[in-house]
Amino acid sequence: MISKNVMGWLAVVLTTSFAALWGFWGSIENFHEGWFYQSFWMNLGLAFFQYWIWSITFSVLGALSLRWPKVGAAIFVAAAILVPSIGIRTSAAIVIFAIPLAIMGALWWFGRPNPKKWAYAVVVGIPLLVLVGFSVEPAIRVAGRYDDGNIGARIIEGNGVKLLWAPEGPGWPSGGPGAKMPSWSEAKDLCIRLNADGTALVDTPQNIWRLPTIQEAVCSLVRHGSNAGGDWDSVKHEGRYKQLPDKESPLWKLHSPVIYWWSASEVNDSVAYRVVYNGYTNPLPKKIRAGYLGFRAVKGIH
Repeated sequence: MISKNVMGWLAVVLTTSFAALWGFWGSIENFHEGWFYQSFWMNLGLAFFQYWIWSITFSVLGALSLRWPKVGAAIFVAAAILVPSIGIRTSAAIVIFAIPLAIMGALWWFGRPNPKKWAYAVVVGIPLLVLVGFSVEPAIRVAGRYDDGNIGARIIEGNGVKLLWAPEGPGWPSGGPGAKMPSWSEAKDLCIRLNADGTALVDTPQNIWRLPTIQEAVCSLVRHGSNAGGDWDSVKHEGRYKQLPDKESPLWKLHSPVIYWWSASEVNDSVAYRVVYNGYTNPLPKKIRAGYLGFRAVKGIH
């Protein structure tokens, strides 16, 4: 029969693992898709409530369970019941969340880890170290992003590609809370209806502006204000770079939640490529709409 001490440490390890996993995810995602406000405090609030909260919650529940085991166990079991009851009834949600939460609840109910001070150190300290440790590099990178403040039309040249990129507006939407971002077909239609200077839409197709191809997008990505030396590998279907690009001027707007752009390159009738500010590319269903997914129209320079 498993001793109370062993069950207690199993509870500590499982709870710590979940807290550390969420800490890793939160630290990476916060600086990947978050941290776009001009205000430091708004960025910090978004980081806490959207990305770090789950790691902190598991650590707090672990500490609570060490102090009051049956109270903590009841909360874990209640959470396990709540997951499917609020409509998250997918197999993944049940396997990844509901079942582990129920197991943690049972272990905390019967387990009593000793020495308790080491259990506190593990369940609080390890997730905190993970969260902070994996936040250092992206925080430094984001803090050092280049921004010249120019959100007008820009000529960007590199690797045999020279294009004029549309100014902020209907040809380069910034997104934001409540913004309706376009699907691939809608983005393509908006591009061809832009007027000559890219500042307004007209009712009929002008065919002046268009979406960039995936190769053009990859070759135009930047780092610290300079071309990142990107090239599109048509065999492996991925970009290669001399230095990894970032969300910086003159291509991207720092204070916008948009981190993905549609490209004109299609995989098939229902899928097209999108490009990420950091150079990654992937196929995506054309019907997708998301607040982080936008586009920037281009036209050739003659």
